[in-house]
Amino acid sequence: MKVSLPQAKSPLILRYHRLMDAFAKSDDERDFYMDKVEGFLIYVDLDKALDELEALEGELLENGDRYCLLPKMTFYEIKKFMEGFVHEKVYDIDTKEKLLDIISSKEARENFLEFIYDHLTELEKWQQYYVERSRIRIIEWLRQYNVQFVFEEDLDLTKNILEKMKRQLFETKVPKDISQARDVLVAKAKTYYSNEALNPRPKRGRPPKQAIKVELEPQVSMDIYTQVPSACRPFLYLPDITSAASVTFSSKFETEEHLLASLRGSPRLMVDEKLEALSARLESLRHLSDRLAGIENVPGVKETKKLFQPPASKHKLSESKAVELAPETVSPKLDLAIDAVLPKKRGRPRKDSKPEEFASQKRRRFAIKKVTQIKSKKDK
Repeated sequence: MKVSLPQAKSPLILRYHRLMDAFAKSDDERDFYMDKVEGFLIYVDLDKALDELEALEGELLENGDRYCLLPKMTFYEIKKFMEGFVHEKVYDIDTKEKLLDIISSKEARENFLEFIYDHLTELEKWQQYYVERSRIRIIEWLRQYNVQFVFEEDLDLTKNILEKMKRQLFETKVPKDISQARDVLVAKAKTYYSNEALNPRPKRGRPPKQAIKVELEPQVSMDIYTQVPSACRPFLYLPDITSAASVTFSSKFETEEHLLASLRGSPRLMVDEKLEALSARLESLRHLSDRLAGIENVPGVKETKKLFQPPASKHKLSESKAVELAPETVSPKLDLAIDAVLPKKRGRPRKDSKPEEFASQKRRRFAIKKVTQIKSKKDK
């Protein structure tokens, strides 16, 4: 005999990022279920004890209408997902050709992610595209089962109000603030069943002014479930996922950190290792400088410094005396040597120069050269 299930008095508050993560990991070896009564997720972990698995199987068979199995992405859907991103978001011809070759080869999903994470310009576009497409896919799936829901990430309610609503989900009489919050959820739930939810249109009009983005930590409420059967409690799927960056397209790795650690020759990891080595060296240099700065205060160091200092000279080198030479003491031979080495300046003679020297230069410049006449044979 089936037990009558309680009815929620407001739309279910679901975690969108958690659903997106479960959709990515659902494959032939892993099964995920969602409860339509309260909205919790179940992961059938085969590593659990046999009696626990048998109890969960009995619960799923007895109340099959309460749980819905998350769909598994086929190879065709995965390929279509990646090809859609390449054709819509990748503009570089060489990058597009490389990605299409990867998609048509073996292990396309993991190799595709490895290439994307090696090219940071494409990574941001891929994460945005993945979030948008996954959101449409999840909304379509929830609409198939007529689930009245809202995504917690889309709400502007406070953490305290959300937790109160989860505790009083099946209560008819609630305080005024909870009643007003329920009205907000009902209005928001209708937007997920509109045509725009599956075909989001770009906003028209003047774009908003560019402002500096202030990244705040998302305020996520606690997971509060009051109608979980005892057989499902060991299999509750409650990962702490608060952003789309921590959700990967991979079904093989649990988090983005595991994916990055597996990438072969990732430049990001190489850069991180170099930065860590550089910071370690700087820290050691800082430590040495601190030790050297405090070594002067150690007793006995000043005495050792005195031993190694050179003895002071008797003569003081700081005193200087000006020595003047009389013009008679300068040797005339020195003047002749300087005149012979240094070239003389051309142009008009100075007043202090002798006229004989300038006349001799003139004669040399305009001297007439005598040339002997060449006699030919006819003259003979």
